[in-house]
Formats: sequence, C-alpha cells, structure tokens
Amino acid sequence: MDSYLLAKTLHIISFISWMAGMLYLPRLYVYHAQATVNSDASEMLKVMERKLLRAIINPAMIATWGFGIWLVVITGFGAPGTGAWLHAKLTLVLGLSGLHGWLSVQRKKFAADERPHTHKFYRIINEIVTILMVGIVVLVVFKPF
Repeated sequence: MDSYLLAKTLHIISFISWMAGMLYLPRLYVYHAQATVNSDASEMLKVMERKLLRAIINPAMIATWGFGIWLVVITGFGAPGTGAWLHAKLTLVLGLSGLHGWLSVQRKKFAADERPHTHKFYRIINEIVTILMVGIVVLVVFKPF
C-alpha cells in the first residue's frame, strides 16, 4: 500500500476519534457542572471523564499529530499544493490542542469536586470545538489559499 494513502487514512481516522471525544467531553462537563458534589451522578461523571480522556481523546490526539507529521515528512511541508491553507490548518490544530489541554485541567478540577464554570459556559466551549473542527475540515477540503 502507498505510504501516503496509509498515513492519510490513519490521520483521518485519528482525527475523527479525537473529535468524537472532544465533542463529548464538554457535554459531560455540562452535566457535571449541574450535578451535586459527591452525588452518584457526579462520581459517575468523574469516571466517564477520566476514561474518555485517557482511553480515547489523548491517544487519538497523539495519533492525529503523529500521522500528520508523517504526512508532512512524506509530502514535504513546502511541496506544491501545500500553501497557506496548511499553515492556517496547523494554527487551528494548535488551538484545538490547547483547548484539549485546558479541558484536561478542567477534568482535574471536577475530580477535586470543584465547579470552575457554569453549565452554560461548557455549552459554549462545546461550540468552540465544533467551529475549530469545521474550520480544519474546510481548509483541508477546499484549500482556499
């Protein structure tokens, strides 16, 4: 199999997995922010959040970056067809990675029974993840510049 197609396939699968988790985690935080401290719901959400991050989101992000770097190595960062759209995409991916880190910090706060923000705040964060994802996909598909 062509190494480019293999890297591209694995990159897409990893990105889909990362986005699935990144879209779900803030939704769990919406529910957690509304749950009473030490309630059964709060304790269950702690377990769900920890497992989602450790088993899906973190490995998927690492794989996405790894396969993305492999693609850059195969194609060359400055190769024809890799214009400013790639720089814009990488900027959005860095933003998404930063948001991933911030969500990880939020999980630790919830684990310590802190309620750092309201459920409405986490609903907005969920939309930011969506906007970043849409921007990344649009840049990759249309390569507008």
